[in-house]
Amino acid sequence: MRSLRLVGLVLPLVLVLPMAARGEDDLLLATTTSVNDSGLLDFLIPLFEEETGIVVRPVVVGSGAALRMGALGNVDAVVTHAPPAEMELVASGAAASRLPFMVNWFVIAGPEEDPVGVSEASSVIEAVHLIRRAEGLWVSRGDDSGTHRRERALLAEAGLEENGDWPGFISTGSGMGLSLQVAGERGAYVLADVGTFLAFRERTGLRALYQREEALLRNEYSLLRVSSDRFPKVQASAAAAFENFLCSRDTQRRLATFGVERFGRPLFRPLHPESCARGR
Repeated sequence: MRSLRLVGLVLPLVLVLPMAARGEDDLLLATTTSVNDSGLLDFLIPLFEEETGIVVRPVVVGSGAALRMGALGNVDAVVTHAPPAEMELVASGAAASRLPFMVNWFVIAGPEEDPVGVSEASSVIEAVHLIRRAEGLWVSRGDDSGTHRRERALLAEAGLEENGDWPGFISTGSGMGLSLQVAGERGAYVLADVGTFLAFRERTGLRALYQREEALLRNEYSLLRVSSDRFPKVQASAAAAFENFLCSRDTQRRLATFGVERFGRPLFRPLHPESCARGR
């Protein structure tokens, strides 16, 4: 497996970011790169700050790193898309709650010419097998993000080596946006959340070759409030305010239309307040 380590020196510094590095009432939020790269973070934060007066200090990393920050009590809240790991964090007591608030679906993007015929696959597992059998170029984030974890799960489900075992498998060790750009430059296939794919589509030249609402491609985003019982420095009230904001009818309505003006379609599907409340 080839590796393009683009941000390897940044992550350890982020993981030890001190709670003191913000104002007394600020919300320190660890959030996955896809929420940032899709433009959603820049859309939501000003709305929340205007509504509550709480300043958000985002730390943009992969889901794995964000969850580790939550486990260490280094942030007040976490937005990720790695449900099994999120549930483990709640079960451990490091997170006080998990709130699913929106979903979209992963896609397999690739070059327009689609050399291995991914667009003709009958399932995402068949699509993965087509790429592997042809030893096609594949770009992996390789960063323990929610997308990377789903990629590993898909490869395992297909009976393949989770970290790739063919010469065309490239690991960037970086976020979704940069990994999409690498795939575009290499003419490679890549698993991406549809929101970031659409946001980067014009600059990469990639096409969504396989996009279906299959269970294996469901991409659920959740907010986790870090436990102030375990970590007394956590700003529990700021995290609770952000949770209420995300689950409010106004925010859910905005989520339902985010991306329509620019892309002609929404990038996310909100989990309406009633469903949202059941996830608390």
